[in-house]
Amino acid sequence: MAIFLPLFFLILFIFSDSLSSINGLGLGINYGRVADNIPAPPRVASLLRSIGVTRVRLYDADPTVLTAFANTNIELTIEIGNGLIQQMADPAQALTWVQQNVQPFLPQTQIKSIAVGNEILTGTDNALKSNLLPAMQSVDRALKTLGLSENIHVTTAHAYAVMAKSYPPSAGSFQTELSEYITGILKFHSENNSPFLINAYPFFAYTAEPEQIPLSYVLFEPNPGVVDPGSNLHYDNLLYAQIDAVYAAIKLMGFPDLQIGVSETGWPSKGGPDEPGATVENAGLYTGNLVTRIRQNQGTPAKPNLPVDVFIFALFNENQKPGPLSERNYGLYYPDATPVYNSGLQAGFNPRRDNSGSWKNVIRLTIGYRWGKIFC
Repeated sequence: MAIFLPLFFLILFIFSDSLSSINGLGLGINYGRVADNIPAPPRVASLLRSIGVTRVRLYDADPTVLTAFANTNIELTIEIGNGLIQQMADPAQALTWVQQNVQPFLPQTQIKSIAVGNEILTGTDNALKSNLLPAMQSVDRALKTLGLSENIHVTTAHAYAVMAKSYPPSAGSFQTELSEYITGILKFHSENNSPFLINAYPFFAYTAEPEQIPLSYVLFEPNPGVVDPGSNLHYDNLLYAQIDAVYAAIKLMGFPDLQIGVSETGWPSKGGPDEPGATVENAGLYTGNLVTRIRQNQGTPAKPNLPVDVFIFALFNENQKPGPLSERNYGLYYPDATPVYNSGLQAGFNPRRDNSGSWKNVIRLTIGYRWGKIFC
């Protein structure tokens, strides 16, 4: 540990100037902690400040983390875990939660958003689905009661599997069986001017059928693209097509003016034998090309004047995440705070090698869509 600390801050010094260009973009980073080898929260806060990150999404409201981000000018989205949804449906318990987990950290820690659960509607627990909107309403009511609602909004993140149809984008629609839940959530967002969040992973679409989806279309590389026959709009990448499909679905439900935020998206630098495309090179292209578009304040074809709002998943490779190998290789950084690959944010990038001698590089985004089908 005595060696790690100086090395960590040496890395921050080396990359501090070269990474500052992330500041001010419609770009945030997901800070997941399903790992036993990543830096302590104060060091993470220092790393994020050094690269100019101003928006971070957390998956809990850990007081140690919230304290570490005090006086950093980094805006946080915190999360109420799925296991607390039923409790939060009770206004009294929601008020207590906000009093204990939000209010004490303000204003030094800039909590700007509370996500109530993650991917609830695509799960199998119907009780959670039924309690999601009441929980969101109770948390919002608690913020209003405490005079905090002007600066903090309430939302929830959805898996792309809430979509029944995403191709062509202009014909996007939600799963019929979820409409009773989604209608109320959309109304809540409309009344509170809060964003509808979607987790979107083009990587999933590509790995499902790599022979049918052009890799260049998925990675924002030059390609002929696709013309939506319903809108006559041209799409040169899958992510933007997926986002516009969600906009179409929301409009179909009667809420054409809601804004969408991509709460997760990325590409893994390593995967198993059945995960084609999970390479350092592809991760770098996907992330780097996306960052370039965000720097240009580029909107989607259907919303050209509305810059895309994205949170990259994730800050670190998380060695304790379950599932396929790719799940543990979405990070921008290794646990020692060295970059996994050139994301387009690091000038003078110098990757390190793993024990096999191969170059290593990583990241993750969220949206799942294939040519006419849904993949999650």
